[in-house]
Amino acid sequence: MRNLRKLNSKTVIVLYILIDIIFMGMGMGVPIFCILLGFPLGWYITQRVSASTEQLYQKYYKIFKLSLFAAIFTIIVMLIVWGGAILIHIHSSSDIQNFGHPYILYDPKTSFIGWLILMIIISPFLQLLTTIFSVFITLIRNEKKSQQPSI
Repeated sequence: MRNLRKLNSKTVIVLYILIDIIFMGMGMGVPIFCILLGFPLGWYITQRVSASTEQLYQKYYKIFKLSLFAAIFTIIVMLIVWGGAILIHIHSSSDIQNFGHPYILYDPKTSFIGWLILMIIISPFLQLLTTIFSVFITLIRNEKKSQQPSI
């Protein structure tokens, strides 16, 4: 585990990009695994940033910034994956009803728009929330461990 914290920043970014793309492919364009990736990502970000000797607010800012960058990368990839589907919506003669998305709003056109909003905006936001939640739990656990007396 200590070796993970000592990795070069560029190596960590490349590994995250590869893992995020693989997880997106495992979900076949639906980023459920990317959302779940937020849990170990939050833990890793906290462990890596906590090792620095910066002020507390600087650590929190850096943790939030890294979590936000991860979510922004997922938004960019989701725009690439689902961007072509937006063009289907713009074209008036396209068959939206047989596109293959779930009818969550009981109408093909509104369900299609809702599906795109869910994939492109809400899912990366959920990834950000899981990452921040994991950061919060890790910080609580680290604080609890540091306050316990050694036996």
